[in-house]
Amino acid sequence: MANTITFKPKQVTKRILSNLPPRAYEVVVNRFGITNDGERKTLEAIGQKYGITRERVRQIENSALALIRKGESFKNEKAVFEELKKLMHTMGAIVSEQDFLNHLSKDKITQNNIHLYLTLSDYFTKHKEDAHFKTRWSVDSDVSDQVHKSLKNLFENLSNDELISEGDLVVKFLEEVKDLSEQYKNEEIAKRWLSISKTLNKNPLGEWGKSTSSSIKARGVKDYAFLMMRKHGSPMHFREVAKAVANTFDKKCHTATCHNELIKDPRFVLVGRGIYALSEWGYKTGVVRDVIKELLKKNGPMSKDDIVDQVMKERYLKKNTILVNLQNVKYFKKNKTGLYTAC
Repeated sequence: MANTITFKPKQVTKRILSNLPPRAYEVVVNRFGITNDGERKTLEAIGQKYGITRERVRQIENSALALIRKGESFKNEKAVFEELKKLMHTMGAIVSEQDFLNHLSKDKITQNNIHLYLTLSDYFTKHKEDAHFKTRWSVDSDVSDQVHKSLKNLFENLSNDELISEGDLVVKFLEEVKDLSEQYKNEEIAKRWLSISKTLNKNPLGEWGKSTSSSIKARGVKDYAFLMMRKHGSPMHFREVAKAVANTFDKKCHTATCHNELIKDPRFVLVGRGIYALSEWGYKTGVVRDVIKELLKKNGPMSKDDIVDQVMKERYLKKNTILVNLQNVKYFKKNKTGLYTAC
């Protein structure tokens, strides 16, 4: 167990449950997993054991918790709840349930004891998991309201496939919560708050974005290839891509499979013999003559040298390949000034 708490949870639990009748005791320890196996039992499972309905189990549980709160033993453990409250404040005043429990102990039964204390004490407010956030607990309503609002703002201000470094996101987040107390404005707490979100997440390279984005939730070779090429910043041969994916993400990536995946995905553009670029870099799909036609459409008549220079920025190929395409009178012709135009 981590050395972050000064009390012994099992002993505290034994004392505060001492005033419960046998069946109420059994319901509480099974519901919270304060048993040898550490498993939190469902209302249905407990109901089946005692031959009663789920609703009846719920009633017994609620009555038992109320009885515990009224007991002298519970009141005598005020220091335990004060200690947990102080700790939660130091972690940001709102923290995901799993993060808080993991911080205190890796032992499942110990975590279950702490969960019982959070449930019992009025110091702590539970926020159930929803579409935006994981299950979390707070000890300051103003902080929790601001954090929830700021996380939603961060999400709404990101485009669907936008990626942002963790450092930049932390800066943006701290700007969002600038009105909060200075005690909460540090990188560690900001990252802890970010981890509450279900709509924001980071990819294997540590870049943040919307959880639904394929750049965050990488599932196959093409997604890992996209991340790899984006990090590389310039066109790569598919063999290089496959090797980089295998080495960086420890994923099996056959070169042929990589080539087949990239050629089918519009995020990638074939710009040379086996060389790919990302379409977001401004590269357009198509064969060499398509690139030339697009240049002429955009710029008007162009000289041979200008065309070669521009195409070489779009494609990794030999100069002669471009010249051969220009000589195709079906697609291109020279005007009276010697400049090329599209037919």
